[in-house]
Amino acid sequence: MSETDQHPYSRLMPDTILNALESAGYQPDGGMLTLNSYENRVYQIGMNDGPPLVAKFYRPGRWSTPAILEEHRFSLALAESEIPVVAPLIGENGETLHQFEGFRFTLFLRRGGRWPELENPDNLEWIGRFMGRIHQLGASDSFQYRASINLDEMGRDSIRYLLKSGILPPEIESGYRRTSDQLMQLIDDAFNTMKGYRAIRLHGDCHPGNILWTEQGPHFVDLDDCRTGPAIQDLWMLLSGERDEMALQLSYLKEGYETFYELNSRELILIEPLRTLRMIHYAAWLARRWSDPAFPTAFPWFNTTQYWQEHLATLEQQIPALEAPPLPLY
Repeated sequence: MSETDQHPYSRLMPDTILNALESAGYQPDGGMLTLNSYENRVYQIGMNDGPPLVAKFYRPGRWSTPAILEEHRFSLALAESEIPVVAPLIGENGETLHQFEGFRFTLFLRRGGRWPELENPDNLEWIGRFMGRIHQLGASDSFQYRASINLDEMGRDSIRYLLKSGILPPEIESGYRRTSDQLMQLIDDAFNTMKGYRAIRLHGDCHPGNILWTEQGPHFVDLDDCRTGPAIQDLWMLLSGERDEMALQLSYLKEGYETFYELNSRELILIEPLRTLRMIHYAAWLARRWSDPAFPTAFPWFNTTQYWQEHLATLEQQIPALEAPPLPLY
């Protein structure tokens, strides 16, 4: 049996997906569209008695059932507070998580939209207001089962995995080891400076692709990575460009954000450390998932010498970024 055959998603066939929805009390019409998701498997599925639904089949072994249910409760609490988050559908018996033949899955209403135009200051302020409301509610309670922003998990564990996996080209390994050691020291220094920051419940992965824009404004999707951490984690991924551009964007976000929740300006020192951790973790995530047949198809440029040369060059550019002072707020 090949490694691909052994992958847990190899058992998730179209009939399995449709039978799973029927087991949850729905009537799919057989129409199915695979949506853009790799960590989980997500499908738009036609219904006989209404509009299509979106079904997310969780990656086996990634999250515990209590952690998934905690994600659902957070999403539902946000939705109940009229914050535009796509929350899971609640079944007849109050359930949001279903199980079928070893797979756990959740259903959502289909919501359309486009990427937000982040060059528009009004849009940034609008997103900031909703993010402030998300964090206001997020700070009102705490997660028990969800992950937190963790330097060991996101940084050191990822680095060790890449160095031991054999995936790094030999000519890259020594440079990667040296650069990653230097980066982690600078990240440690920044987080030590911020000891005692308030950790709250976060969206966790609030990049522009997880904000869909309609005429009614933004709505937030995919809380699969919701976790505990500093509030700035949900803001920095919306910033791009040169330092002065990012500072201006952050000021627009802050204008709306502080309508509902105060932004701790001391957390600005964590923007580049968090960006660097994401870079490191992303490369290790791709490496860890490489046996999943969806990944070589979706990321054909990964696992090439060119990719690793460019990745190392990008990490080296983070050294001066980490050594620079925090962004100013205009």
